[in-house]
Amino acid sequence: METRVALVAIIVRENASVPALNELLHQYGSYMVGRMGVPYRSRGVNIISVAMDAPADVISALSGKIGKLPGITAKTVYAPEDALS
Repeated sequence: METRVALVAIIVRENASVPALNELLHQYGSYMVGRMGVPYRSRGVNIISVAMDAPADVISALSGKIGKLPGITAKTVYAPEDALS
């Protein structure tokens, strides 16, 4: 199965949704290359970056499920296929 390299950018505005977010990230953990979280306290948000190497439909499913959580926004950026060896 062909995989893609992508970055899922997550902005958390609602702390009540964090347990559900963490559960989703745990479910897709085998596809994760790395994860970084930055609390931006002065703006009241948390910023999370998740690097993935997975089939495109898996990445899209995770991003869509995250985006449905209240107070959480997710956007995905894919690496150009021709840029990877």
